[in-house]
Amino acid sequence: MTNDLLTSIGSKSEEHEFYTPIPPGYKPGKTKYVVVFGTVMSGLGKGIFSASLAKLIQMKGLNVAPVKFDGYLNYDAGTLNPYRHGEVFVLDDGTETDMDLGNYERFLNLTLSKENYLTGGRIFTNVLRMERKGEYLGRDVQIIPHVTGEIKRFLRNLAMLRKADVIFVEVGGTVGDLENSYFIEAMRELAYEEGRENVCFIALTYILEPQFLGEQKSKAAQLGINKLISFGIQPSIIACRSHSPITNKIREKISIYSNVKPNHVVGIHDCDSIYEIPSILKQNNTDEEVLALLGLKTKDKEKEKKEFAQWKEFVDHLLRPKSEVTIAMTGKYTEIRDSYASIINALEHASSVLQTKVNIKWIETTEIEKGKKELKEELKGVSGIIVPGGFGKRGAEGKIACVEYARKNKIPYLGICLGFQIAVIEFARNVCNLKNANSTEFDSKAQDPVIDVLPEQLKVDLLGGTMRLGGRDVEVKSGTKAYQLFGNKTKIRERFRHRYECNPNYIKHLESKGMVFSGKAPNVPIMQILELKDHPFFMGVQYHCEFTSTPLKPQPLFVNFVKAASSFKV
Repeated sequence: MTNDLLTSIGSKSEEHEFYTPIPPGYKPGKTKYVVVFGTVMSGLGKGIFSASLAKLIQMKGLNVAPVKFDGYLNYDAGTLNPYRHGEVFVLDDGTETDMDLGNYERFLNLTLSKENYLTGGRIFTNVLRMERKGEYLGRDVQIIPHVTGEIKRFLRNLAMLRKADVIFVEVGGTVGDLENSYFIEAMRELAYEEGRENVCFIALTYILEPQFLGEQKSKAAQLGINKLISFGIQPSIIACRSHSPITNKIREKISIYSNVKPNHVVGIHDCDSIYEIPSILKQNNTDEEVLALLGLKTKDKEKEKKEFAQWKEFVDHLLRPKSEVTIAMTGKYTEIRDSYASIINALEHASSVLQTKVNIKWIETTEIEKGKKELKEELKGVSGIIVPGGFGKRGAEGKIACVEYARKNKIPYLGICLGFQIAVIEFARNVCNLKNANSTEFDSKAQDPVIDVLPEQLKVDLLGGTMRLGGRDVEVKSGTKAYQLFGNKTKIRERFRHRYECNPNYIKHLESKGMVFSGKAPNVPIMQILELKDHPFFMGVQYHCEFTSTPLKPQPLFVNFVKAASSFKV
């Protein structure tokens, strides 16, 4: 289809089988698209690959915008269990998303929004809403062209909104998943309409290396790529994930079976840090190949050189530390590391700037709570303790015990969201002598509900998207540790995801015993930062400080927490 024909087709015409909504002012070919698909299996790191490649293109002075498609029928990721899908990442506008959006924000240093995230549930909701309004002029509404048409509209709207030179599209899941088929079809149509010179397809695959064989095998990768080709998607580049660097033999096999030039078959083997991936792609000249395929050129070579040097320095400091420290991560999802992906990344950012390797000791607080493991033994050798966010009663008493241990033994402590609330409960019980202090989340009839549901949540019956969500201002009290850590700022902006708060009725009592509330919500008595004076580092924040940390702009709380832990004598 030519661009002239694309522009001339009306999105509501009964005279054509086409349904191609074009936003006002959109010019086909002005924005280029890079679409990344997964084959063989999930969990290969499509988001990290896409973010790394986008970072290299961004360094060239081009304006990039990422988008993630997820085929599940949830409207967003807010109600997904961390055991099934990793952490829920919250954008500044309150959108609850897949954890890959966190990778995009960290790598690209961008603030994303709901326009960068699309699920099957959201697209079908939009289509049905439009059908009820009569937007389809009596047509029978179908997957093709209407659902695929709305997906393309979503991308083109993003192109206009962000004024993007290149949009990076990550299609979640794996080729062959029924729930992803309409997204894949929409991308085929996108190339058909925009012109193949404006769309670069990349397939991420996996090269098996069975230990009992001692060699790499590419057959599964070949079958996965052939499946993608059967959908009408011919990759321009194939990225091969593998344990060891891929051999030339494997590269040639993948090339001949997929019609992709050998120098477009890129090997990405296991490495020490995800932040090494941009350098691996740079070594393979992948960024330049993408520019050539899309007819683009580097806009600012000096900018590229400077920014790549900064990135390399960050990675070098991360991988060549001068010291190390052990931090305890105390939670109930410790079996699934992806549940705490942003915290792990924030610790790495702090690790680089301090050139201190952070070793994480994972502690399942449910085991402590049940008496199956000894608290003192579990915390032996740690120089800092984190209680991360979470929901529900399970493991809560174990977390309270960890906080008490940190407070009494002067071990640096950082409480995040639920960790803030746990710190309040522990202090109320053991310092304020309110022995029955608790959260109404754990005990609805708590005698001393020092943590209670937010007033705005009292009339909420549904779960999805109903919490206090997204970016909000925090007023910081001058003269406090928080004030110092945030560069003497009296106002900061952080991201929230919670239903419960420190009960305002107990604030004065807690303060009278030495707890300092150094941050609060503007105009209302909702406490958002706490600290203790007689402690080297004891801070809790009601927000998720890990969501705003990036490699070159590490979150001050994590930097100072790791710094304090490094000074703690075990």
